[in-house]
Amino acid sequence: MNRIICFDLETTGFDYAKGDRVIEIGAVEVIDGKITGNSFHEYINPEGKIIPPSAYMVHKISNSFLEDKPKMAAIAPKLLEFIGDSNVVAHNGFDFDFPFINWELRKQGLLEIPRDRQMDTIVIARHKIFGPKEYSLDALAKWFGISLTARADAHGALIDAEILAKVYLELESAAPLRNIGDIIEEQREAMSKHPKVGASFPQREFPPHPDELTAHEEFMKKIKN
Repeated sequence: MNRIICFDLETTGFDYAKGDRVIEIGAVEVIDGKITGNSFHEYINPEGKIIPPSAYMVHKISNSFLEDKPKMAAIAPKLLEFIGDSNVVAHNGFDFDFPFINWELRKQGLLEIPRDRQMDTIVIARHKIFGPKEYSLDALAKWFGISLTARADAHGALIDAEILAKVYLELESAAPLRNIGDIIEEQREAMSKHPKVGASFPQREFPPHPDELTAHEEFMKKIKN
């Protein structure tokens, strides 16, 4: 059984080193290439960290909404239990989601998600597909024809995790981009077999027309000059 967890975070900001906190976690289970419907979703009290207007406009989660929600100390062990020993997928995960969630886990004295179980769909996409002008989750979803209707009003961790799971499955089924060296070798081999290359070049069986000779001579003069 191949079990993958696709997850997404919403936070109070971009920098955990300056005290930003995770305020929503959404995770979706994928087994043997299929989304199972088994998911993990929690809102989290940021313990006094104020959500700035810029962040609120993205996810529409307010401090008042989170007042009665559990703190990370109660959520983190549940998240790790849901993940188990599965590989974990996030979008832009290497730069954002994994460092952020691992900081929260360290803060609770818990084990981090190890590097060898982390996967980032941005990295996968750049090795699998060529064409999108950008590799945001929205752009990849549109590229694969995945509906974004559910996140029309605001981002949400579970909604984004579900979209991410669909994008991940599309990427998994896509063939890797071919090595450029292999393509060049194939082109060279094909050209070597072209009828206009080598001894098999078809020879002209009639003499050139005088006009052709004149044109050729004029062309050669221009080259020499």
